[in-house]
Amino acid sequence: MSPADRAALARRAAAAGADVADSRFRTVIDVERKGAKTDVVTQADRDAQTAVIETIADASPDDAIVGEEAETRETVPDRGSAWVIDPIDGTNNYVRGTRTWATAVAAVQDGEPVAAATNLPALDDVYWTDGEATYLNGDPVTVSGRADPEACVVAPTMWWDFDARDEFERACAAVLERFGDIRRIGCAQAELAAVADGSLDGVVTNVRPHPWDTMAGVAMIRAAGGTVTDLSGDRWRHDSAGLVASNGRIHDVVLAAARDIGPVDADGP
Repeated sequence: MSPADRAALARRAAAAGADVADSRFRTVIDVERKGAKTDVVTQADRDAQTAVIETIADASPDDAIVGEEAETRETVPDRGSAWVIDPIDGTNNYVRGTRTWATAVAAVQDGEPVAAATNLPALDDVYWTDGEATYLNGDPVTVSGRADPEACVVAPTMWWDFDARDEFERACAAVLERFGDIRRIGCAQAELAAVADGSLDGVVTNVRPHPWDTMAGVAMIRAAGGTVTDLSGDRWRHDSAGLVASNGRIHDVVLAAARDIGPVDADGP
């Protein structure tokens, strides 16, 4: 399957899941906890994931599927073709009626994302990449050109649970000491997409993120001209420690902020 074909399938699969989730948005739905009090799931997550999987399986039945909910594997294979999916990224936003949530689908080849789509139906925004360029609603986008950290906006992303709030405090301080402003959107894929389109200048976490929270956005940032590394400054992989993403021009400063938070000692939510 060509990169263009993978991108088209990612868009179709993300749209299928987003349609299901959007049909339940701001309705009365049961909310279940998976672990921490902010780690929640709904039947809409499960039904949206089914729609994503069915769309992919119809076109590429032999590919592995990695996802957040049941019936998918949790690790990305280092060889062969796979799809990494998140039916509703930002479920806490979703259940509160906040519009920033997404269905994200990444096509992966030999462990590397090669195409992706992130559909934010409540915002009427669709991001996608074929690995060569990144698009928002059909128009090409690029990372920002800002080089002055004091003019930049950076998001501390993922989440630090109650036993790691000191790390969250250090993350906020590290960003505020270096950059013009801070954002927390509550949807990692939306934050990464925002770096790709230049509306955010960087994203940082020392949490080891799950692949379904990151791989689509990482592919988009790279194709849009940005940089994504781990805490050591090495090229980010799906199993990397932490995640540091930027427009490239301020990457060393974002990386320094990430290192101030502390070493990775926990998996993401």
